[in-house]
Amino acid sequence: MRIGLIAEGGYPYVSGDAGLWCDRLVRGLGQHEFDIYALSRSRRQEDEGWVPLPAQVSRVRTAPLWTADDDGDGYGRRARRRFAECYGELAAVLCAGGALGGPRAPVEVSATEADRFGNALYGLAELARDEGGLVGALRSEAAVRALERACRTRGAPAPAREARVTDLLVVAAHLERALRPLSLDWYEDAGLGSVDLCHAASGGPAALTGLLAHHFCGVPLLLTEYGVRLRSHYLAAPDSSPAVRSLLAAFHGRLATETYTRAALITPGNGHARRWQERCGAERGKLRTVHPGMDASPFAEVGESPEGADPDTLVWVGRVEPAKDLVSLLHAFAEVRKEEPKTRLRIVGTPSGAEGAAYLGHCKVLAAQLFPDEAEGPHTVGDNPVSFEEIGGPEIPSLADAYASGAVTVLSSVVEGFPTGLVEAMLCGRATVSTDVGAVVEVIGGTGLVVPPRNPRALAEACVALLRDPERRDRLGAAARARALELFTVEQNVAAFHGIYLEIVSRTPVRRVVLDEAGAPLPFAVPAEAHVPGRWTERSARLVARGGPVRPTGAPVRATTLPMAEGAR
Repeated sequence: MRIGLIAEGGYPYVSGDAGLWCDRLVRGLGQHEFDIYALSRSRRQEDEGWVPLPAQVSRVRTAPLWTADDDGDGYGRRARRRFAECYGELAAVLCAGGALGGPRAPVEVSATEADRFGNALYGLAELARDEGGLVGALRSEAAVRALERACRTRGAPAPAREARVTDLLVVAAHLERALRPLSLDWYEDAGLGSVDLCHAASGGPAALTGLLAHHFCGVPLLLTEYGVRLRSHYLAAPDSSPAVRSLLAAFHGRLATETYTRAALITPGNGHARRWQERCGAERGKLRTVHPGMDASPFAEVGESPEGADPDTLVWVGRVEPAKDLVSLLHAFAEVRKEEPKTRLRIVGTPSGAEGAAYLGHCKVLAAQLFPDEAEGPHTVGDNPVSFEEIGGPEIPSLADAYASGAVTVLSSVVEGFPTGLVEAMLCGRATVSTDVGAVVEVIGGTGLVVPPRNPRALAEACVALLRDPERRDRLGAAARARALELFTVEQNVAAFHGIYLEIVSRTPVRRVVLDEAGAPLPFAVPAEAHVPGRWTERSARLVARGGPVRPTGAPVRATTLPMAEGAR
């Protein structure tokens, strides 16, 4: 079958989110054909280029989210009236009673409100297709006036009624960026209409693109969220006014609900994301948890030979940023040193942007204050028990070497989605001490110690317990490696999505009639029998090797029909 993989800010670009996961998925499903629809986030990302693409990628179409040409709002009177009606209805839904809220507010969307939002959204999409774009209209004064009327309507919540003109301008600009996928020319028979299934690799713009393909072309939508996009919007822009935060939370909450309602299936990456999706309106029967797949081979040598670790060393590995709470880790390590004076702490990682660099500097100063140079003791003069290192140096040439350098791996985060570093440590057969955030408990599953976040004393006690008990460390490390190999490898991830693809397509009504050379209908854009080994498919294999029977141009696809087996006659 042909899969339309929609990615925002990631695959196939060299840098970005979820690029490695998408690449492994595409390479692992060589029996299918992929069309990649990529939304870029910056000029720099586009200039860095793409990763090498496998042969099963038949087409790549890109569009920038970071910029959009102003089409001038050259609408006629009728088109302007349509825009005013649709955008005004969208704004009215955002200001409807109970629509505004924060991350702690329950998501309760009535069927009527959901229909109003969907009708307004698809009305704008149809207008964009009829008029060749929507950018100018979304940037117009008419859009700001529609938002203002909605906010001043009787019954609108207090944050909306208190919105100032500057707030309305900020909200209108954000909605214009969020709705840029409406103006793309991807929703035709030669575009997303030619695929058997749309797979959105994230919520937000990627999911909106899949929604429009479903609306215009009837293509089923699969949504994968390893980090819930709505949660990110709730946590973003904390310095914005209450009116801006509330209106944008209402928009993204409505969009998430619409996506969850229309998607054929939803695949969260962990139970933490799954709970958010259910809270935002996802039906439990549509949810299939599929953990991210990781390549276990780089950690195989360390995992199979765990005895080489330094029994007196704790290791932290990751991106250096405030959410990782290295301050609490350093204070916890000060308590560990009181109980086990020989212990060392290796912090391995690079700072994340300017904020991460500043945080790293703060942590180095704190480490120097907590552990002044020792004139006597187990270390030489001037030797600090805390080291800050990066992967690629002479002592830590690879990521696996970072985990191999210590007996216990520590995670001290206060915010975490799916803890990739924790899985890497498990693949290396290391015992772990982690804070109870995100999907940590789900990943660990009883093979490590878990403590409350922002609790240095509890973190220290757990570390000391493992440092003093090498047999327990070994048992936990072996159990952790076995669990990681069973649940978190690339192979299980690819196999899960292969089954999900077949499940969705098998229960999707035929949207178009594609005929073979004998005039019989074929169920898929790319016939499945073309990839089945055997003498009877040699002609199909030759056709596929030349580029497939027919590219999706609207012409009928021709392929060889499989003969019936003798026992089936």
